[in-house]
Amino acid sequence: MKETKAFLRRNGLPTGDQYELLTSQKRFQDGAQYRFEVPGIQGPGPMKALLEELDNYGIVIHRVTQTKGIMTLTDNEITEMVQISEKHQVELVLAIGPRATYDTSASVHTIEGQRMGYRLRGQDQIIRAIEEVKRASKLGCKSFLVYDEGSLWILNKAREEGEIPKESKFKISAHCGHGNPCSAKLIEMIGANSFNPVRDIQLQMLGAIREAIDIPIDVHTENPTSSGGFIRHYEVPEMIRVAAPIYLKTGGSVAQNHSWETTDSDAKKRAKQVSLVKRMIETYYPEAICSKKGSIK
Repeated sequence: MKETKAFLRRNGLPTGDQYELLTSQKRFQDGAQYRFEVPGIQGPGPMKALLEELDNYGIVIHRVTQTKGIMTLTDNEITEMVQISEKHQVELVLAIGPRATYDTSASVHTIEGQRMGYRLRGQDQIIRAIEEVKRASKLGCKSFLVYDEGSLWILNKAREEGEIPKESKFKISAHCGHGNPCSAKLIEMIGANSFNPVRDIQLQMLGAIREAIDIPIDVHTENPTSSGGFIRHYEVPEMIRVAAPIYLKTGGSVAQNHSWETTDSDAKKRAKQVSLVKRMIETYYPEAICSKKGSIK
């Protein structure tokens, strides 16, 4: 194994999982170690309820992610969500709608087919994915959740060539199923602005991924029932220390699945989950630096 490890090192990759759990020296542009993200907010009503409830807690979050897809939203809904995000100074991430579970193929609904994740089938779906981004961009959205490596690559090309706004940002979903430094490096190389590994990623694995890439890592602090339902609040302080810069994806345990139609009441429950994670950080890693409101770049 020595030769293989030396080969990996020569190519800028770690020689194994990082059991030493070294403290990451990497940071967001504003010098912060962590930010909060609340996923699964599917429309303007729950988004407004979430952010107003967080104001009551006195807690700042930095991202709100819609997961059902741009194609499930009207123009007015997208515009309203953009306006809410601007008012509360949070990044709005809209999911690209076409995905395997929305396609006419039955494969993804079989036990073996589920391994394909949410990846797209056929070039027409790639075209539709680009159209999704173009539509939402015209309505003011700048950040997008991507489920397919090929669509990420071509969207990056579209960004480079001015087919979509150059300020567009792409967040790769956990549903792509990546969980190692080599995959993370590839995703960074083909245009991702942040990387979401598999939901049950362990700390030593996170440390190794952090060695390999510079973009933020998005980590679930808890999960819907459909993806395990585990809650990792006590691990959050170490997640921050080892994997900074990191987005803490919080509130997922309120949902039953990835595309859960979050109600206003559910949104308030998600806000409570953020407050519980914030308490863990303040108790066990109070020196950790969080991005301030309005400092997102």
